[in-house]
Amino acid sequence: MTSPAIGASGADALPDYAPIPPSALGPALNDQGYAVGRVERNLYWVTDGTYQAAFLTTPDGVVLFDAPPTIGHNLQRAIDEIATAEGVSNQVTHLVYSHHHDDHVGAASLFDPAVVRVGHEETRRLLLRDNEPAKPAPEVTFSDRYTLEVAGERVELAWHGPNHSPDNIFIHFPDHDALMLIDIVNAGWVPIYNLNLSEDVPGYLQAPATALSYPWTHFIGGHLGRLGTRDDISLHQQYIADIQAGAREALGTVDPTPYFVKYGENVWAAVKGYLDELTDRAAKPVIAKYTGVLAAADVEVFTTTTTFMILQSMRLDLGPSAPLHP
Repeated sequence: MTSPAIGASGADALPDYAPIPPSALGPALNDQGYAVGRVERNLYWVTDGTYQAAFLTTPDGVVLFDAPPTIGHNLQRAIDEIATAEGVSNQVTHLVYSHHHDDHVGAASLFDPAVVRVGHEETRRLLLRDNEPAKPAPEVTFSDRYTLEVAGERVELAWHGPNHSPDNIFIHFPDHDALMLIDIVNAGWVPIYNLNLSEDVPGYLQAPATALSYPWTHFIGGHLGRLGTRDDISLHQQYIADIQAGAREALGTVDPTPYFVKYGENVWAAVKGYLDELTDRAAKPVIAKYTGVLAAADVEVFTTTTTFMILQSMRLDLGPSAPLHP
């Protein structure tokens, strides 16, 4: 598919979408393109409106959680701003990786090589495999759980199995009433393509319930312009549950026979027609229900590709994938 040219006339050809619900929006960005704010006490978050990171100030220095390249040098500027206002050190001493994806840790090399880098053991393996200088692999690793203690501050890191990625971890701040979990729930917004481009669908679907099993009030989801709440997680769960219900209904009612009759030897054309109808049947009512409730719900490709992923997981992970031949 060719995108229309972007220009005075090209812009007119682009589709229109429903207004973003005000509840989905976060604080205004400053002239340098970021916003930084307090989560609780000495835990802060920073956003460029699309990506998020967090940092914890301590008497011994700053613990940074993720380093998205789109925020880039504004990470240090945000830290400097808070350190100046609070009279604390602006020196980053620790960097915690939520997972290995470049869009969340691609600015890791901006910080001193002496910084203690912490992450899951799979994060280290994947970053060593990728051998990208912008993302130095963590030296301190763990398999299931790890307690990071810096200058009397405590952060609990846990891996509950693959979800968005094989190595995506839960970062709990028990003394700051906060949880950081990246690329699962976009507070106030639908997931983008394919369940936020997630690799393990059952793990992704389970992750919000695991998140809610922790005690917290403030949620740092890694994307878009505001912090999340427990209600945001619940709304996301309902959105997913509605897709699952539509998928089950479609699987039980859509007959594939006409597609195989029509296309004969062209089996892939038949499969495409059948799967497209399943997806469309399941996604349409969800798009209608959540437009105006979750931002970008009417950007159809997001909900349809997420629905397709859930449908295929229901078939392939849970089964049956097809009737059993007699």
